[in-house]
Amino acid sequence: MKNKTHLLLFDIGNTHTHVGLATDARVLKQMNIPTRDWFGNSTRAAALLKKLVGAKKINGAALCSVVPRATPRIRQAIRKFWNLEALELNAQTTRGVGIDYPKPKTIGADRLANSVAACKRFGTPVVVVDFGTAVTFDVVDATGNYIGGIIAPGLAAMTDYLHEKTALLPRIKITEPKKVVGKSTEQAMLAGAVYGYRGLVRELIGELKRELKAKRLPVVATGGYAKLIAAGLPEISAVEPNLTLEGLRLVWEATQ
Repeated sequence: MKNKTHLLLFDIGNTHTHVGLATDARVLKQMNIPTRDWFGNSTRAAALLKKLVGAKKINGAALCSVVPRATPRIRQAIRKFWNLEALELNAQTTRGVGIDYPKPKTIGADRLANSVAACKRFGTPVVVVDFGTAVTFDVVDATGNYIGGIIAPGLAAMTDYLHEKTALLPRIKITEPKKVVGKSTEQAMLAGAVYGYRGLVRELIGELKRELKAKRLPVVATGGYAKLIAAGLPEISAVEPNLTLEGLRLVWEATQ
């Protein structure tokens, strides 16, 4: 009986490193490790990593990173514990989408991973909306090429800015508003943030459809506020929390 392949996948972000344990068929489980824990003398990151893996034998590793100084720390951990060299996803190593973009090296590796996974599931053309610190739209055209995207402020970034730059507006927890008309400052901010944000996303999706001349345009949402925002947007086809990790898994598979 063939031994099952197990992979470690790392999506290294500014706040968190999203780590996935996967087989060659799917992502099994995921955990978030604060990216700052890879620095200094902290052993927390290594302990969390070992807890995720348990007794599994790791056969491969892949990563994408928007924090260049964290990348060698994680590579070192992978070598130390599993004696493996990690595949780093970038414009040169990406498989599953072409790239039609003036400066491919400037594309965030996580955005490429998302595009690979979305293409695999929905075909082309396809759009990924990632609700992170910023909200990013990534576009793959009908020919299967990544052609660029849109970057707008993230939902939390907008509400935090209002709190930080005004004397009377509080910091709010972002949840589904009960009504459009707020009966308190917090409710009013929440309505403006969530309903307003859905309007922004809806309008941008509409503009993308027009520019791409696409009657059919699947839109895949991922990231922290994906589920909340997508709940009021029929334009979003699916919410995929592990989209980036799935993209990493697919690229690793394609290179074997």
